[in-house]
Amino acid sequence: MNVAFRQDESFSHSVSLDIDNVSHEFDLGKTRLPVLSNITIHIEAGEFVALLGPSGCGKSTLLRLAAGLDTPTKGSLLEDDRPIVRPDPSRILVFQDATLFPWLTVWKNVATGLDARGILKKHKHRVDDILKLVKLDTFADAYPHQLSGGMAQRVAIARALVNDPKLLLLDEPFGKLDSLTRLKMQNELLQLWQRSGFTALLVTHDVEEALLLADRVIVFGDRPASIIADTRVSKPHPRRRDDASLIAMRQTLLEKLGVSHDV
Repeated sequence: MNVAFRQDESFSHSVSLDIDNVSHEFDLGKTRLPVLSNITIHIEAGEFVALLGPSGCGKSTLLRLAAGLDTPTKGSLLEDDRPIVRPDPSRILVFQDATLFPWLTVWKNVATGLDARGILKKHKHRVDDILKLVKLDTFADAYPHQLSGGMAQRVAIARALVNDPKLLLLDEPFGKLDSLTRLKMQNELLQLWQRSGFTALLVTHDVEEALLLADRVIVFGDRPASIIADTRVSKPHPRRRDDASLIAMRQTLLEKLGVSHDV
């Protein structure tokens, strides 16, 4: 299905993101836990960047800072050179769990952002368009308990995209899906990014996923996280998993992550 997603004049496509010398700590009462150390990243408008690193190193924390949900202990984050100081509809965070409202239909779940902003009546066509785009238009009247895990996650992504975010932040969005559904969702996300033109920042533990989707792969070290590699992936889309250059890059990234050569 090749569906054109209508762009409204009041919506724009993408933004740049500047993470400037950001450090962050958690206040644990009697102690403070450092989680990020002097992170500096420039992401161009429309770029797709993946973050790799050990569990608990601070990747998800960085997404929350970029979304405006938390304020860094040190440094600053800028969206198109404007400080990020609070959440905004231009920046949407998609979590590993779909977190749908069980009492709402698929259509109403997707429409919640537009409804909260008071613009649903004017832009309700966007809900229909995005459901077609993620191939769930025939499930508009279904409820979350009637969906598979992959379908529920597509609803969560549709709920994000209906607001036409300029920056889409993805925190392991496919981590709990079975392998076949995960592969399909990766392809669908890539197609949505190519059609809609948003800037994407993806946290993943899957090196292959990062190489198949992203323009750049940034590797974090152990907590407090600092950048140990920033690798550009110049291979055009669509990419093949058996491509020799991607296999070589995968091995290099695994070594950066401290994984033995025989994996």
